Order: sequence, then C-alpha cells, then structure tokens
Amino acid sequence: MRSDRMNRLELRDISKRFGGVLALDRINLSVRQGEFLTLLGASGCGKSTTLRVIAGLLDPDEGEILLDGRPIRDVAVHRREAALVFQSYALFPHMTVAQNVAFGLKMRGLRASEMRPRVEEALHLVELEGLAGRLPRQLSGGQQQRVALARAIVTQPKVLLLDEPLSNLDAQLRDRLRVELRALQRKLDVTTIYVTHDQAEALALSDRIAFMSAGRIVETGTPQAIYRRPQAQSTAAFLGIANLVEGRVTALADGTCAIETALGSIKVAAESAVGVGDAVVLCLRPEEIRVSNRSESPEGLTGRIRHAAYMGSMTDYVVDLDKAMLSFRIQVPGATAWSVGDVVTMILPGAAAVIRQDGADPARLTGART
Repeated sequence: MRSDRMNRLELRDISKRFGGVLALDRINLSVRQGEFLTLLGASGCGKSTTLRVIAGLLDPDEGEILLDGRPIRDVAVHRREAALVFQSYALFPHMTVAQNVAFGLKMRGLRASEMRPRVEEALHLVELEGLAGRLPRQLSGGQQQRVALARAIVTQPKVLLLDEPLSNLDAQLRDRLRVELRALQRKLDVTTIYVTHDQAEALALSDRIAFMSAGRIVETGTPQAIYRRPQAQSTAAFLGIANLVEGRVTALADGTCAIETALGSIKVAAESAVGVGDAVVLCLRPEEIRVSNRSESPEGLTGRIRHAAYMGSMTDYVVDLDKAMLSFRIQVPGATAWSVGDVVTMILPGAAAVIRQDGADPARLTGART
C-alpha cells in the first residue's frame, strides 16, 4: 500500500444547513498525512455530517475542501480518493465477501486480473483470507466490519473515513478490533478521520481529538492534552468524569493561580492565560485527587462518603461536603477502601485545568458539579 508523505486534508470555513438548521458552522480543520484524528461529540453535534461532506455525499453550502492542496469540493465521490466505512457496514447481501471488496475497484474500471491480487491483499490485511466466498449473512458482526474495512482500503485511498464502525459490536469484540484497527492504520500510513461519541475509543485510538458541539469544533488536541488540560468547559464535562468548580481568580504569583470558590481558596499551577478577576472553572479529574482517613491528614477538604461503586480496577466514590458535592475516583485493588458513611479528607492536585468562563459573572460562586 502507498505511503505518500505529502497527503493532507484541509477543511476551510465549511458550513452546512438542513432547512433552517445550521448543522456545520464554519468548520476549519487540517489533518496531517498518516494522522489518526477523531471527531468526538454527542449525537447531533455534526460529526457524521462533516464526514459525509469530506466523502462527497453532502455538498457544503460554504467553504472549501482540499486534499494535497487541491480543491476537491466539485470532484465526484468515486474520484475523491477518500473511502468511507459506514456504521451499518452497508455490505451488498447478494455479493460474496470478495465481490463486496472488489466493488470499488470494479467501479473504477479495473480488469479482473488487476482486481484479484488487490482483493487478496486487502482480505489478508484484515485476516479474512479464507472467507472470500461467503455471503454477508454467513459472517459474524466482527467479520462484516472487517469486510467493510477491506472494501475501503482496497482502493488505496488517501483518506480513510470511519463513521462509528465499532458501535454495533459487543464490548469485548469492540476492544479487540479497536487495537487491530489502529495497528492496520499505522501499517497503511493512511490519513484517517474517525467519528465516535465513545470517549474510550477516542482516547485509545487517536493521535488528535477534535471535540465538536453544536456544529462547531470547540477544540483540538492530543488525547492526553484534551483530557488533562481541556480548554473548554463543554469538553471537560463530556470527556470522562470531571469535577467542575466555578470560581474567581484572586491572585497570580510565581506561576501559581489562587481561585476563590465555594470550597474555599484553591491554589493551582497557572497554565492558562487568565487574569485577576476572571471567572474560571477548575477541572479536577477524580483520579488525580488524593484521599485519606480524616485522622491521617489534617489538611484538605473533609467530607462523608455518600456512594461507593466498585468498578473492578477502581472504585468510584461520591463525597458530600458542607457546601458542595464532589466526586472522585481512586485505584483500589480488591475490596473498596472506604464505605458509605466514612469520613475522608481529599487533597486536591496542585495542577488542574483552569478554564476561562467567557461571559460569566465573576461574583457568582458555586460548588462542584459532577
């Protein structure tokens, strides 16, 4: 399969309306060659619409799409060098596995002698060599997903588009195919855009994540950056469990930011461009909070455990404080360390995401929300 380091996809000010609904609002995005970029967000945020615009199945009302610096908005679907794998796989039920995989090549006018080795190679890559003669109804869900993927990569696309391809599979198979899909993408070195609302998929698969909301790209970043240091409150709330504490910046000194909140004054590393008086939101990830028995740690926030849920490798706790409710997560091997009703002390991390609250009232302080 081809590895051309010059390939790159760009979306410039893409907008799309359906009647009076603005589905995409001036989308700007650049995807590097070989990059695995995930469009993440809730249903209806515009992820799949963006994918279909790239594929050519929808024509944007405004904006431009470029591949290798060349405009492709007016290029026909089968000439865009972009392959789309649908959530439903969209296999032809009356065709064999080999015929399904060869369909795109046939539409491009290749002879049977040219198609055969490429189909065999694609089936080998997805580990379906012995199933070429079967019909889709004779395959498992995971095998059908592999056929759909083989049909996409057999055309040697410059851009691979994946619209929630694992969502119809059971959890165990989805986890396994997630690993296989990423390994295949790296082997092919194909620029890939993946659509999902599944946070775990986005974190596990991506080189970069673009979080979308209401037809806009809110922010982009590596999985680590967008999880640990989100720039938008909507991103922090959607991705994983977050304790969001509103407050007001009262002091900045020596790289430290003091924030007055309903929990008291909290000092964290000042990594964001905020100023004294700014209304902000602290994003505290539960697993970053240290917890101890009250008698062992006189400092920190003291509260009583209201809920405990054992999750296998970890236990989720919800702790009631005097003025707010804060949830936290810790790693506990075996049985839970604390029970409902126990009093514990929480030590907040010295580094946390500080998100500016544009338009918020700095005087309005509320407690943590989960």
